[in-house]
Amino acid sequence: MTLTNAQGHDFGSQYQTGIYYTNQHDQKIVEGIANIIRARSKKFAVEIKPLERFFEAEEYHQDYLDKNPRGYCHIAPREFKEVQEMMIDPGQYRRPSEEEIQSKLTHQQFGVTQQADTEPPFRNEYDKHFEKGIYVDRVTGEPLFSSKDKYQSGCGWPSFSKPIDPAVVVPVRDLSHGMVRTEIRSRSGNSHLGHLFDYESNSPTGNRYCMNSASLRFIAFDEMEALGYGYLKRFVE
Repeated sequence: MTLTNAQGHDFGSQYQTGIYYTNQHDQKIVEGIANIIRARSKKFAVEIKPLERFFEAEEYHQDYLDKNPRGYCHIAPREFKEVQEMMIDPGQYRRPSEEEIQSKLTHQQFGVTQQADTEPPFRNEYDKHFEKGIYVDRVTGEPLFSSKDKYQSGCGWPSFSKPIDPAVVVPVRDLSHGMVRTEIRSRSGNSHLGHLFDYESNSPTGNRYCMNSASLRFIAFDEMEALGYGYLKRFVE
């Protein structure tokens, strides 16, 4: 992602990492995700262009790592596994334009999701809310947390022991306010959600995802099917 004309130990223009689209629908998805990654990264060197030509690789390159188990790849096995196990498709939950975001959010919701503000403790929508359902990113609708993993932490903000799918949240090092913390942002919307705290004795996992209600929208269990979230009911039941 950060290298130009290189992959691992190989160098040259043929090793440039790129994403090439074949239609406008895919272009919007690719460019939307790329813009979010750019905002999170100091350097972003992935080439994004329309597909102009395609040549099938030589036979010895087909299923290369199956044929060469000791062969290296610049993508870690852990990352392959994460994609294979990914349950929620980020392409379904695209980030709206800045104008749309500003028009659909309240002043507080905009401040929290877009400017990393923090809402008041104990005086927010979901602190004491334990109805059955899921919580989604208020900006994109991407599913984030299940009521099954919500617990009463006493901190004044909605707390979860884990996300529905680890891939939907992105940890970011936060050095603001003279502290070292782990900020949590949504994957597809890049919305500021809150912070992650570990070594929490009353959390089933030891982790506390301390979220802002202003960043979340609740979908009741009985509404999940109609709103397109039926595939996640097993994580709530």
